[in-house]
Amino acid sequence: MADEVYMDIPAVRDMAKGFGTIGEVLDAVAKVLDGLATLLKVTAFIGLVGGYIVLQFIEMIKPHIEQMSEKCQELMQDLNKSVDAYERGDALGATRFY
Repeated sequence: MADEVYMDIPAVRDMAKGFGTIGEVLDAVAKVLDGLATLLKVTAFIGLVGGYIVLQFIEMIKPHIEQMSEKCQELMQDLNKSVDAYERGDALGATRFY
């Protein structure tokens, strides 16, 4: 009985969908931050120093948001591949997260 593996396929698919949604939202946030950074560069050019400070903050956090977006997308793909392997009976693919 200990060698038996069970996966709640709909639950894992829902988890994958959730990570995919999070990844898409973070990607959209990164794009908005990019637009704000461009706007703040223009305002800094015309003399608004506060805009430059906010620009520095945005440029500091944007790479982290992009990285989290990529990781969530990767997790979604890994979960879906694991479920597909489990459904096919592929022992190697189904044990990806051991």
